[in-house]
Amino acid sequence: MTATNEIKSKIFSLANKLTKEMHGDKSAAFCKAWAIVKAGGLELTVKGVTFRNRQEALKRLATYKPEQIRAVLVPEPTNPKDPAAIAVMVGVQNGRGLFIIGYIPADITAVINAIGGQLPAFRVVCGTWGRYQKTTFGGRVALAV
Repeated sequence: MTATNEIKSKIFSLANKLTKEMHGDKSAAFCKAWAIVKAGGLELTVKGVTFRNRQEALKRLATYKPEQIRAVLVPEPTNPKDPAAIAVMVGVQNGRGLFIIGYIPADITAVINAIGGQLPAFRVVCGTWGRYQKTTFGGRVALAV
């Protein structure tokens, strides 16, 4: 299969999956699929990273190399605030379990469901924000198609 045919195949396959998630809108599904395949996948910011003790966990994770961190996306159909919620759980390779760091943004969960259950890459990011210039840790999830 040529590279062009392989790209077309990925676009059509993803667009067909997205059509269902986008309530039958084939045109929007193909546009979204094209953008995702062209970019080589998705990279997005994890939401809810300042809740409870997640900042402390991210601060600890920042001491590891990205390849030492494993991430799993876990749908939460019983989530009382959003039954379509997808939790981002991370841990250190050969560590003792996974910890919820936050959630996939609500407006992108349909796309994540269409892409499927691939293991994402995860990296910790940090920056200084706000009135008091406080250092805040965050996370980014990357999914390849």
